[in-house]
Amino acid sequence: MQFNLTSKITSAERFNPEARPTSPDQWTLGLAFSAAVWLSQKLNKPILKITNADYEEAGLKVLTDIYGSAYDLNIRLFNHLQHTITGWPGGKPNADDTHRPERATPFPKRVIVFSPHPDDDVISMGGTLNRLVRQGHEVHVAYETSGNIAVNDEEVTRFMHFINGFNQLFGNNNAMGGVIPAKYQEIKKFLKEKKAGEMDNRDVLTIKGLIRRGEARLASSFNNIPLSRVHFLDLPFYESGRVEKLPMTQADVDIVAKLIEEVKPHQIFVAADLADPHGTHRKCTEAVLAALAQAKERGESWLADCRVWMYRGAWAEWPIEDIEMCVPISPEELLQKRNAILKHSSQMESAPYLGNDSRLFWQRAEDRNRATARLYDALGLASYEAMEAFREYHI
Repeated sequence: MQFNLTSKITSAERFNPEARPTSPDQWTLGLAFSAAVWLSQKLNKPILKITNADYEEAGLKVLTDIYGSAYDLNIRLFNHLQHTITGWPGGKPNADDTHRPERATPFPKRVIVFSPHPDDDVISMGGTLNRLVRQGHEVHVAYETSGNIAVNDEEVTRFMHFINGFNQLFGNNNAMGGVIPAKYQEIKKFLKEKKAGEMDNRDVLTIKGLIRRGEARLASSFNNIPLSRVHFLDLPFYESGRVEKLPMTQADVDIVAKLIEEVKPHQIFVAADLADPHGTHRKCTEAVLAALAQAKERGESWLADCRVWMYRGAWAEWPIEDIEMCVPISPEELLQKRNAILKHSSQMESAPYLGNDSRLFWQRAEDRNRATARLYDALGLASYEAMEAFREYHI
C-alpha cells in the first residue's frame, strides 16, 4: 500500500526578488504579504513603518497600486500576523474566537500529540504541550516509535549495571534472581564483542526501548500528564534495528487509528518536520494522516469537530508565511521546556544520531523558538522570549 499524504503539506507562497511576478494579476495576497515581510527584513523596519517610497524604491510599487497604499497593505499583514498569536492553543473559553486560530468551544478539548520519537513532543512543542495541560485540556501523548536505535550502548551498560546491582541487593529470594545475572552476562558479552556497524540483537533493542520509555514517562510526569494518557505505539515500520526503516503498512495505520478512535480528539498535533534525515517523521505523519483519511471515508462524525495542527522544531522551523498559530513562551516556560527535554538523558551528547547540527536538541529548540519571537518582534509585533509555531492541516 502506498501512502503519500504528506505531499499534501504545501507551503505558502514565497516572494523571490530574483523571480518577481510579471503582471499585477499574479500578485496574490499571500505573495504580497511575503514581499512585505521580505522588504521589512531588508530595510530593518517594522511592517507598519514601511512607506510608499520604500515599496517604490524596492521595485514593488505594483503592491501599493493594487492595495491602495503602503498603510493599507501593511495593516492587513500586521493584523494577519497578530491574529496568529495566541496564549490559548486549545482555544480560550467564553471568548470571541473570530480572529483566534483555535475555537473557544468545546472546552476543555481532548487532544492527542503524536510524537515520532519519544522526545519530539517536548523538543518541538514543549511549551504548548505544558500550556494545554495547565489550561485544563485532556492531553494524550502518543509516542509512535520506540526510538531504540538512537540509544548509545553505554546507556545499556549503565542500566544493566543498575539492574544487576538492584537484583544483588533485593532480588536474592526472588524467583527471577537467577535470570537477571545470566541475562546481564549475556548482554555484557554481546556488547563487548559487538563489531562496528553490527546490528543490536533483540534483547539490546528492547532495553534501549525501555530506556526511551522511562525517559518519556519522566518528561510526561514533569508536565503533569497522567501516565494513563501516555501511549507507546511501537509502530512496526521502525523496528528494523537499523537507520533504514521498513516500509510502512496498514498495520502501522491501524495502530494509530485505534488510539484516535478511542480518544475521538478535538485537536491533533503531528510532526511536519519532514527534514528529518532518517525519514521517521515523514512515515509517522503518513500513518496519522492515513488514519484520518480512512476515518473520513467511513464518515466518522467526531472528525467534523477535529483540527489538525502541524509542528516543527527538531530539524527546521516554519517560515513566517506558513505560520497560522504561534504560541508565546515566557522565560519560565522556556526553562520548563528545557528541563522536560533534559529528562531524555540518553539523547544528550552521547546520542548516536544528532545529525550535522552540533547543538543538542534543547539548544536547537530554544534557538529556533527565540528566532521566531525575534522575527515577530522585528516585524513590529509584541516582543516575547520565545514562540512555538504551527500550521493547520485540512483533513
